[in-house]
Amino acid sequence: MKRLDERTRPAGGIGESPRRPDGTLKVAGEFAYASDMWLDGMLWGATLRSPHPRARIRSLDTAPALAAPGVHAVLTHEDVPGRKMYGLDHTSDRPDQPVLAIGEVRYEGEPVALVAADHPETARRALERIAVDWEVLEPITDARAVAADPERLKVQPRGGITRHQPVRAGDVERAKGTAPVVVTGEYEVGIQDQAFLGPESGLAVPAEDGGVDLYVSTQWLHNDIRQIAPCLGLPEERIRMTLAGVGGAFGGREDLSMQIHAAMLAMRTGRPVKMSYNRYESFFGHVHRHPAWMRYEYGATGDGRLLYADVEIVLDGGAYTSSTGAVVGNAASLGVGPYEIPDIRIDAYGVYTNNPPCGAMRGFGAVQACFAYESMMDRVAAACGIGPLEVRRRNAVSQGSRMATGQVIDSPAPMAELLDRVAAMPMPAARAGDDLRELPGGVSQATRGEGVVRGVGYGIGIKNICFSEGFDDLSTARVRLEVIGGEPAVLVHTAAAEVGQGLVTIQAQIARTELGVEKVTVQPADNRVGDAGSSSASRQSYMTGGAVKAACEAVRDRLLALAGKRLGRDPAELAARGGKIVSRAAGVLAAVEDVLGTDAIEETREYHHRPTTALDPVTGQGASHTQLALCVHRAVVDVDTELGLVKVVELAAVQDVGRILNRQALEGQIHGGTAQGLGLALMEEIQVAGGRIRNPSFTDYLIPTVLDMPPMRLDILEYPDPNAPYGLRGAGEPPTLSSTPAIVAAIRDATGRPLTRVPVRPEHIAGLEG
Repeated sequence: MKRLDERTRPAGGIGESPRRPDGTLKVAGEFAYASDMWLDGMLWGATLRSPHPRARIRSLDTAPALAAPGVHAVLTHEDVPGRKMYGLDHTSDRPDQPVLAIGEVRYEGEPVALVAADHPETARRALERIAVDWEVLEPITDARAVAADPERLKVQPRGGITRHQPVRAGDVERAKGTAPVVVTGEYEVGIQDQAFLGPESGLAVPAEDGGVDLYVSTQWLHNDIRQIAPCLGLPEERIRMTLAGVGGAFGGREDLSMQIHAAMLAMRTGRPVKMSYNRYESFFGHVHRHPAWMRYEYGATGDGRLLYADVEIVLDGGAYTSSTGAVVGNAASLGVGPYEIPDIRIDAYGVYTNNPPCGAMRGFGAVQACFAYESMMDRVAAACGIGPLEVRRRNAVSQGSRMATGQVIDSPAPMAELLDRVAAMPMPAARAGDDLRELPGGVSQATRGEGVVRGVGYGIGIKNICFSEGFDDLSTARVRLEVIGGEPAVLVHTAAAEVGQGLVTIQAQIARTELGVEKVTVQPADNRVGDAGSSSASRQSYMTGGAVKAACEAVRDRLLALAGKRLGRDPAELAARGGKIVSRAAGVLAAVEDVLGTDAIEETREYHHRPTTALDPVTGQGASHTQLALCVHRAVVDVDTELGLVKVVELAAVQDVGRILNRQALEGQIHGGTAQGLGLALMEEIQVAGGRIRNPSFTDYLIPTVLDMPPMRLDILEYPDPNAPYGLRGAGEPPTLSSTPAIVAAIRDATGRPLTRVPVRPEHIAGLEG
């Protein structure tokens, strides 16, 4: 058996940046997204949605729509074949979201009826023929009022509050009598949209066994099935799901959208049914980031050391539960950030209202809290007469520190080092001349440089990685090694959703690293393999990466045993002599076909992270998180203080990632997360009045473009986590936390304005409001 040495190890393994298999197709516009799917004979589905945020349905007449030429089905809640309710909440066996409205609607855009027709325009016109007699009710929209009086202000039969999570440490009332410096602040975060470019879309195909095949863009195939099956009245094994091309997600595809609806129409008509939202409908068809109202009070010594924190956080979850419970848990457990504070009182609430439903979005719960606690750190610094970096150094957590929940920090990089590194980064050059392209507002605005002031600000955030609070998070991978065309080849199969983050590339890198085989194919994700969990919580490289690694190791062990048997050698001796494919030593055993022949080795493994515990419902104590990650940002801005215009000149970021698996993809994650944080700081907000969305389009909902994103400096640290595969640390979410407060702090530095709300508007800067 021929053996190759270290120098012949196949390229494209861990630590390299191989080309993404989907990259060329996406750049060339040839990638097949969910909205591109087509089947001969398929029908088009459409959804009738409520025009009111709160109303009763007195009557509903579908006969005129069903009588329209080309219409094949019109369905209401009476046609749901199984359970009429579903929901993402993992902690409840009583889902609260109706498949189609049952007598009442609780938010604008709630689905009421479905149509299947032979043309999309026919389906849309048929919706107009459905007659609904509405009794319009006054919507409940003030989240703070609900938190204060949840029994009177009930959107849901179960009450006004989704979850109240207190966190208690020490004695805040005692500490309040000893603090020489006290600062307070009230902060607000608006509703941010995930703003993925690929709208909700999918195809449902009825099957001969009475089941259904679904091709959808989602973040979690198996959890979709767990919600879909009871509503269709089907066993889970008769629902087959394949991941369709996903045009971005960021949390907005964790909840169901068209899955049950398309399947119902397909099962009723016996024909494939495609549903694809337009951009307007998409704003009503998925959850958004929770808006938040936060009240903070900090006590400190004269030299800036924190003594106590008294915090209240109210998160508006909209009409249904979704993932609000988990968002509240994050906001509570991370509510005072990566700082040592002996006495802490936090009360975090998630409430029901008739505002747009809110759920998962990148950094959920932690983003809102980070804006508040970082703003407070700057207030403490100002009150004590010390710098913003120094106040953070003096209170920084370190190895062995305890979080507010009592959880011991046992792996992140030293926070002080992150602060020192960002401080050491060179500042961007001063603005030269009055080139309009370099001024706030660019060439389209009225400024000529007068009143433009530069500011610098900092922000640091701490984010949990993977699922928390006792959830048994797992991922499954199946790996096959065989000989094809005289060469060893590996097939990797998981149900993990590739949503643009580069997971397909990482899976192949792991297989090449562990098995030393260059030819690796990643099979499309579907539910013919075990659950891989959600593509959220920065968890897939950790969890599915861990599963692929474990499956590869099992394949390697099988090959080693087989080689020993066929060669009459001790497997341990073969392992000691090396061969990446039979041990973790350098090199690779070539001519695998000598051992395998025409056979194949296939192994399936589950990977579980270390156990976590639920937060105590009274004290909030508990080791609730798997892993914690830190990122620090420095923002440099130019602000026209008279017109309220902002130009972000540069953003610098320092982040600990444990170990770099793919530098190019990692840098893209840091840039992308930072861009979404910039959007929240300066422009992104769903405007809601009386429960109604006022800007459901990319004309009026603004997201950063290439002209808004500044140059970035990155410093990436590698402090391995001994509990994680390869020592990695999830990296996609932390930059979203710290970029927002850093940018707002820089604007404060330039203007002297308090700026307690994001996104910051021109009138806030110019002193006309807030």
